[in-house]
Amino acid sequence: MRERVMNESQLKNKDTAEEIAELRKLSGMKRREFCEYLGLPYRTLQDWELGNRHMPPYVLSLITYKVKMDKILEAKGLKEEIISEI
Repeated sequence: MRERVMNESQLKNKDTAEEIAELRKLSGMKRREFCEYLGLPYRTLQDWELGNRHMPPYVLSLITYKVKMDKILEAKGLKEEIISEI
């Protein structure tokens, strides 16, 4: 039986895949909702989460920032107030 050996790029994709899946779970959204929230194609997010496609590091940083800031604003009861001002 042959073992599948992952190269460095595949390992990095796996780490990123786990991170984006955790962010989505933190948001409390299903995959389709998360795509609409971020304005992403469903298939793109699916491929990122499954490790089939590489997500640029800056995109992960931006998504992380958005999810965490929205959580903070929501906890303080400010999210709706800020949205209505936009």
